[in-house]
Amino acid sequence: MARARFTEGSTLRHVVVMTLTGAIGLTFMFLIDAATLFWVSRLGDERLVAALGFAWTVIFFIISSGIGIAIAATALVSRSLGEGDIAGARIGATSALVITFLVQAAVAALVVAFRDPLLALAGARGEAAAEASRFLLVTSPAMPFLALGMTGGSILRAAGDAWRSMSVTLVAGLIAMVLDPIFIILLDFRLEGAAWVMVAARGTSGLLAIWYLLRPHRLLGPARPRQIAGFARPFFLIALPASVTQLSTPFGNYLLTSLIAAHGDGAVAGWAVVTRMTVLAFGGIFALSGAIGGILGQNYGARLMSRVRSTYRDALLFCAAYTAATWAILFLLRHQIVAVFRLGPEGAEVFLAFVGLAAGGFVFTGALFVANAAFNTLGRPLRSTLFNWTRDGLAMYPLAWALSNAVGAPGVVYGQALAGVVVGTVAAVAGWRFVKHLAPPGRTLESGA
Repeated sequence: MARARFTEGSTLRHVVVMTLTGAIGLTFMFLIDAATLFWVSRLGDERLVAALGFAWTVIFFIISSGIGIAIAATALVSRSLGEGDIAGARIGATSALVITFLVQAAVAALVVAFRDPLLALAGARGEAAAEASRFLLVTSPAMPFLALGMTGGSILRAAGDAWRSMSVTLVAGLIAMVLDPIFIILLDFRLEGAAWVMVAARGTSGLLAIWYLLRPHRLLGPARPRQIAGFARPFFLIALPASVTQLSTPFGNYLLTSLIAAHGDGAVAGWAVVTRMTVLAFGGIFALSGAIGGILGQNYGARLMSRVRSTYRDALLFCAAYTAATWAILFLLRHQIVAVFRLGPEGAEVFLAFVGLAAGGFVFTGALFVANAAFNTLGRPLRSTLFNWTRDGLAMYPLAWALSNAVGAPGVVYGQALAGVVVGTVAAVAGWRFVKHLAPPGRTLESGA
C-alpha cells in the first residue's frame, strides 16, 4: 500500500535515489531510439539516419504532451499521499490513466493524418521524407501506450517506488536492444522493422505500469465517470499549462532541425546523434523534474515547508555535479561516438561542437527543470510555461540562426546552449524565491500564475 515516504529522511538522499533510478528508466526509454539509430546506421544509408531525425522531431511533440499529463498526475497523487488521503490518491491515479489514454490517442490520430505536412515543415525532402512518413504511420498508434507507461511510472515515483518506476522503461529498452538487430539487420526489414520493434516496446511499457499500480500498490480501482470528471478539472488546470510548457522543447527542436537541414543530410545525421546522445547521457537532468515532483508534492501536502526548500536546493546541487561528470565522459569518448555512428565530416562537426562546449550548458537547463518542477507541483504551472517558451520560442531560434550564419551548422548547437544559459539562470532564481516564500497549502491547490 502506498504511503508518504518522502516526508522523512534526507531530502538529498531522496533526490539522488529518485533521480538516478528515474534516469536509468528514462535512459532505457530513449535507448529504444538510440538502439534504433545505431542499427539503422549499420545499413550505410545516411538518408535513413536523417529520416529518423525528422521522424523523432514529430514524435518529440507527442512525448512532450504526455510528459505534461504525467506531471499533473505526479502533483495531485503525491499531494494526496502527503495528506494521508489514500482513497483520493487511488481515484486520482485511475482517472489520470484514463485521461492519459484518451488524450494521447487523439494526438496520435492527428499526427498520423498530418504527418507529411509536419515532416515537410521540418525540412524533410525526397526519400528521407518518405521513410520518415512510413515510420510515423507505424509507430504513432503505439504512443498512447507509451503515455500510459510515462504516467504510470510518474505515479509510482509519486508513491516513492523508484525501482518499479524504473523498470517500466527498463523493460522497454531491453526489448529494443534484443529485437532491433533481428528486425533491422537479420530480417532486413530496415526502417519498418525498427518501427515495429518500437511498437512492441512501448506497448509493454504501458501494460507493465498498469500491472504495478494494480497489484503491489493497489493504487488503481473502479472510478465512476462522475469521479473522473470531478478529477479532470484540477488535473487539467495543471496538465494543460504543463503540456504547453513541455511542447516548447520539441517546438524549439523543430525550428533547429529546419535550420540544420539547410546544411544537408550529413548535418541532420549529426544532429540526430546529438539529440539521441543528449537524452541518453543527460538522462539524470531530464529525470530530475519528474523525480523531485513527488518529493515536493508529498512534503507540501504534509505542510513541511523546510523540506520543500531543501529539496529544491539539493536538486540544484545534484544538477551541477551530474552535468560536470557527464560532460567530461562525453568529451573523452567523442571520437569513439563519431566512429560508432559512422558520421561523415558534416555530422561529426555538429556532434563535436556539442561535446566540446554546448554540453556544459546543461547545468542551466537542469536549473530550469528544477524550477519547472517547483512551479508545476506547487501551484504555479503558468510560470513554467513562461520560462520554457521564452527559451524555446523566443530566444533559441534567433540565437541559433545568427550563430549558424556565422560559423555554420555548429552554430545551431551553440545557439541552443546559449538560450538555456540565459533563461535557466533567471528561472532558477525565480524558483528559489517562490519556494522560499511559499505558504503551507489549504485544501485546494492553486493553479494561477
